[in-house]
Parts: sequence; structure tokens; C-alpha cells
Amino acid sequence: MNFDSLRFGKGHPGDHDELAAFVRGAGCYTSDLDLPGQMGLGGQPGLTGQLHACFVRATQAHATIRSIDAAEALALPGVHTVITGAQLQAAGIGAIPALAVFNGSDGKPMANAAIPPLAIDTVRHVGEALAMVVADSAAIAQDGADLVQIELDALPVVATIEAALATNAPRVWPHLASNVALDWADGDLAQSDAAFASAFHVESVALDDPPLTACAMEPRAAIAQWTPDDGDGGDGNGGTGQYTLIASTQGVMVVRKQLAESVLKIAPEKLRVVTPDVGGGFGAKVQAYPEYAVLLFAAKLLGQPVKWTASRLECFLTDTRGRDSKIKADMAFDKEGRILGIRADAAVGIGAYTSTYIAIVATNNTKNCLSSVYRVPSIRLRSRMVFTNHSMLGAYRGAGRPEAIYLIERLLDRASEKFGLDRSEMRRKNLIPVSAIPYAAVNGQTYDSGDFESVLDKALALADWRNFAARRAESARRGLLRGIGICNFLEVAGGILEEPVNLNFGDDGTVSLHTGAQAIGQGHLATYPLLIAKHLGINVSKVRLVAGDSAQTPGIVATVASRSTMMTGGALTLACDEAIRRGKLIASHLLEASASDIEFAQGKFSVAGTDIAIPILEITPRLRKMGAPATASALPVGIPTELSNLAKFTSPGMSFPNGCHICEVEVDADTGLTRIVRYTAVDDVGVVLNSTIVEGQIMGGIAQGLGQVFGEQLVRDDSGQVLNASFMDYPMPHAGLFPAPAIGHHVAPCTTNPLGVKGAGESGVSGALPSAVNAILDALSVRGVKQMDLPFTPGRVWAALQRGAQAGSRI
Repeated sequence: MNFDSLRFGKGHPGDHDELAAFVRGAGCYTSDLDLPGQMGLGGQPGLTGQLHACFVRATQAHATIRSIDAAEALALPGVHTVITGAQLQAAGIGAIPALAVFNGSDGKPMANAAIPPLAIDTVRHVGEALAMVVADSAAIAQDGADLVQIELDALPVVATIEAALATNAPRVWPHLASNVALDWADGDLAQSDAAFASAFHVESVALDDPPLTACAMEPRAAIAQWTPDDGDGGDGNGGTGQYTLIASTQGVMVVRKQLAESVLKIAPEKLRVVTPDVGGGFGAKVQAYPEYAVLLFAAKLLGQPVKWTASRLECFLTDTRGRDSKIKADMAFDKEGRILGIRADAAVGIGAYTSTYIAIVATNNTKNCLSSVYRVPSIRLRSRMVFTNHSMLGAYRGAGRPEAIYLIERLLDRASEKFGLDRSEMRRKNLIPVSAIPYAAVNGQTYDSGDFESVLDKALALADWRNFAARRAESARRGLLRGIGICNFLEVAGGILEEPVNLNFGDDGTVSLHTGAQAIGQGHLATYPLLIAKHLGINVSKVRLVAGDSAQTPGIVATVASRSTMMTGGALTLACDEAIRRGKLIASHLLEASASDIEFAQGKFSVAGTDIAIPILEITPRLRKMGAPATASALPVGIPTELSNLAKFTSPGMSFPNGCHICEVEVDADTGLTRIVRYTAVDDVGVVLNSTIVEGQIMGGIAQGLGQVFGEQLVRDDSGQVLNASFMDYPMPHAGLFPAPAIGHHVAPCTTNPLGVKGAGESGVSGALPSAVNAILDALSVRGVKQMDLPFTPGRVWAALQRGAQAGSRI
């Protein structure tokens, strides 16, 4: 199949209204595609038709596999094969390892529990794949899967962090000494001890951050294809060939690297990964999944394309989860209420296997945000990654950062009561002043820009903070408890600080940007072409965006860490500058003038003081007529042969989006029902290129943060079963959950990238979760409730109010 002909929502020249396309139902997702079978060698008729797969999954969280009997399934008409883990192992198919591997406090590397494509001897979580049935249709494959007989011998289960850390707990991996995959620490212990020893007051919190699932609108899906080379015999068992995987991912190059190097053990160029439109990722689609490996194996084995789309139940059971941590933290203060230090201890339940970037999520991402917008002279963090009999933990919007902000803002709220300060003034007292920017935080980050007090002041004014008491009294007259919560936050965005792009000028007078940044809802098509058009002075209709194809895109980093506009934007700026530099030299030859006399403006190179000019988009067609770049002698020495270039942007540092969010709620004490009545968000994301996209990203993050506050939680029993693995039981946030937020901006341009932008994709979560929790607890405080754990469902809030006499008790 000619994948280059597929639209994939990436945009042809002149087609940059991606939002309108999706609203019209014109998106192209993985499950929208079907592949015909390939012809045999020499054009002879070969195997044709796309097959379909269904996975047989474990119904127990921990068990030994006694037997897998596929006889009945294989006898079903339309079933082609049933693949097991033993078969994959015999064929040399490998497991999927984590890409980020850290050393612990003892200097030893973490336990890297690679993900097997199919379980071989032991299952370690409910939903783990045991076999894959391939058939003529999805329905037949499902019927075949139902006929596969599995015998499992149950093993002891550790379903929670507490169970896994208990003395003499059963081990998820028997060869390890404990269920701790990594025991990691950062910060000066002696400095921390000294800060707390000198403290006038120490505030403490213990927070539960329950597990969530990403709930992307588009379930994971994939189609695998094998194309044999000449001499391969057509059966895929000899010679060489080309694998193709079409899958819903957040970055084709990461998926290709994991599958090619570790699973298939082939050269990366022998695997092409293609991603069409993506209906939401949120971190869960960043890595290679075991299903992709089995599909690729089956496609080669059978010589036909094999397609699979996950059911919603499979997504609940097997997509990487988010959060799932228990954090204890202390904050030391001097007698004036200024912060002396923070120390925190986090236990993070990572599931049975180590996902691609989990080590970063569970360690550095939290550590990097623990200073937030405040002067904190001492920071000490211990983090343990804990194996449990559960699906993998992975990146989820925010990925360790909201946890840091949550504990800081809870500590400050509690401390403000001790010091008798308004909560906003408690924060103001500890803010990093603009005069201290650039600010070297003790946790190793240097804030290049920011004006945190101005952000706070804008938010307080927009939320009408000072008149809250009157609104609280009015709610009380209606029998409702009203509360207000505030959260200052700072995120560390950027991740890996290198990004290449290819900028290609075509013979047809168009420009194509080839980037590894995968669009998953951030508006890349509406952003990057406009930046190029503006920089080059051309019509945006002449710009095309190419992404989601490992055969056409550079780089290795997926769309993560709120890095896309910062890094890809930086790289495309360099590429445009290089094209202009080359263009001046080429134009000097074509226009017979000195290079020093060539000017560039409004998309044209011209000779200064004359009307002699050539548009930048006409240069490449002219060069082609002259034989360049194929003919080396087409141009004089020193004159570039093309405008197209590969540019790599390397940022000297992260970006630091920050903000202040204020949430206001009303609680019905008779029912526990909580309603958000006002929400204010003031964010500093640097230069705002497109306010609609930026505000959409902020609102999306707010919705996900509030979803966690008001009910999102994967509930497990002691046997490791997920009790709410459907949208009938798992409460997704909806549009009626909160009113349209009042959104404000403060622009402190980032100095570490050419566009001055900061990441905007994840900060809404960090602002929403703490501000909403603080607002609800403020409302409940008049009834003696000082602390609750997430989530704040009506039943839990009502129960807390009934126990209000036990002020400060954990509910």
C-alpha cells in the first residue's frame, strides 16, 4: 500500500484547518484503515486480504501458566493461527525494555522488568496477554479467543503499594530481594537535616495519589504488515523484508527503536512505523506495547496484514496508568513563615513491568518541581519504584509534576493556619522575586524567566479573592458550604533538549516540514506551517507538515514533556534561517549580484536598490533546471546547491511554565455533592503564538486535574481485579463539571528558545488538582474536616462531614 498517499490529517498544502476536519468527521485514525494483502513475487497472485486479531488475556493477577490449549480455536472455520508466548520465545522474539534506566542510592541500576509480548510461564497482572488468535474477521477472532482453554495456578498477589512493601511480602519477581525496583534519592541530606533542626515550625502531610487511566477517545489500535524482498520465497522465513506497523502512537521513532532493536532484533530501517491521526494520547501512547510485537510476528508468519483494535475493557486493563503514589512530606519554616526546606518520601506503584520512561516520571519529574515558584533553600526527595501485580505505570499528563505541586500547596495551606496568614500572603512571602531571575533552584534547575508575584496578583484580582467572605456568607444563607482554594505552580518542560527537523523545498514551489513531533491534539497543523510562512514571507497554503512516518521524519523523541513547540519551533526557526542564508548566496549567482547586495523580505530575494528579485519558492525549480544538486558542477564553488536542510535545535535549558489557579466551590452538606462555581487560571507560558490552542490546552489540563479530584480512580481489590473497568463505573469528567474558567495570561518570554515559548500542554493539571482540593477542604473546614484523600466523591465528602468532630482525621 502506498502510505505516502494517505492524508492522515497532517495536511496537504493549503489544508491547515485540522479542527474543522475533525469536526466534519474527516479524521483518519488507525481503525479507519484497512490494508489489502500484497501480491506475490514477480507480480504473481499471492496471499490477499487483511486478517484480524483478538487477544486472550489473564483473568488472574498472578499465576503460573499450566497449559494453553488452542485446539478448539484452531478448528473454528476462519481461524488462521493461535500464537503463544512459547512460540514467540522459540522464534527469538524479545521483550520490550525501559529506555530510561536510573541507578539507585546504592549505585546499582534499577530492576528493568522488560515487557514480554505474550506471557510465557507466569502472568503478573489481570489483562496480561497470553495468546493471540488471528482470523478472517474480528468477530471470528473473538469467538476463537473464547475457545482457547487456559489453566492457571494462582500465586500470591500484591495488589497495592502497601501490600508490596509489607514485611515478607510475596514478590512480583522472585529473583529480586524485594518488590522495590529502584530506591532513589536526591538532595543534600546534611543540609536538609540542618534546615529542619533549625525550624521554628514543621508542617507535615501524607497524601494518596490514586491510579488513573488515560481514557483517550481513540483506543489503541494497530495494523501490521510484512513485505518480503525478492529472493525471500514469499513466505517470510528467509532473506530480508520490510515490516510496517500502523499504530496510534505519540512518536513513531521511539516505537520503532524499541520494536526493532529489542523485540524483532533487526536494523531500524527494516521497520516502518506510521501513525495517522491520534485521538488523544496523554502519555499512554508514548511507548511500544506488547500487542504490536505479536501483530508484526503474525504478519510475517502468515504473509498477510493483521489488524487489531483494543476494546475499552482492554484499555482499562492494559494501557499504561498514571499517578499511583503515596507521598509523605514535611516543610520547615522559620518564625516569619519563610520556607527553610522540604523533604519528601514517595512510594510509586509501577505495576509488574517497567514502562519506557517510568524512571523519569517517578524521580526527576517530581524532584524538578519541588522548588516550584518559591525560595526553598533545601530539598530532599526519596522515591521508591514499587512492583505490584498491576498493569504498567507510565507517563500521564503531568507525569510526576502535579504530585510535587500537590504536596507543596497542601503544606502551605496548612502552614498558613499555623502562622495566622491569609493563604495568598503565605505564598507571597515565599515567592521568588523577579529581581532574583535567573534563579538557580537548589534542585538543579535554573529559571531563566518569570514574574511569579505578577501572576499571583493577576489571579487574585481576576478571582475577586478579597470579596470571597461575602460570597461565603451568601452561600451559607442558602445552606451551602463555600470554599476557595489557591495554587501557585511551576512546571519543568522540555524533556530531552535536542530536536531535528528537515525543511524541504519542492520542485512544485512548496515547502515541507518533516518533524518527529506527533500531533495528538495540540494543533501542530495550525501552528508550524504558520510559523514557517511568517518566517519565509510566503503564503501558508504553500507549506506542508509531514509527521507520523518513520521513513520520512527525523529524530527519536516522542511528543512528551510539553516540548513540541519549544523544540520543534526552535528547530524550524533555525532551518528557515539556514534556507534564507543559502538563498542569498544562490540569489547572488542567479541575479548576478554581490551576496552583500542581496536582501530578503516578503518572501523574495532582491538586489538592493533595484526591482530585480526572485521569490524564495522559485529558487528550487530554477536549481533543478540547472541540474543542481545532482550535478556538482551546476553552480560555482561556494554557492549552495539547495535550500533544503536538516537543522537541529539544542536548548541550553528547560522551559518553566508557571501560573496561579484559584478554584471556588459550594458543598451541599446534606448530600456531599460539590459544585465548582468559579475557576480562575492565570498562566505564564511565555510568548503565546495561538491563544485558542494555548487556552484549549490549559482547559484540557484543568479538566483532567478536576477529574482526578472528583472521582477518577482505578479501584482494585486484594486479588488485583480492577472493579471499575468501564465508563459505567469509572467517572470521567464532563463539560458540566465546571463553568468556563476565567483565563488570563502573563507573558515572561522564555530565553532558551528562539520563539520565547514555554510548554503549555500539562500545566493545567498542576494548577487544578491542588486548587480544587484546597477549595473543598476550605469549605469543609468549618465542620472540622482538615484532611481527606482523593477522590472527593459525594459519598466520601458526606462521610467526612459526619465525622467532622474528629477534626484532622484522615477519611
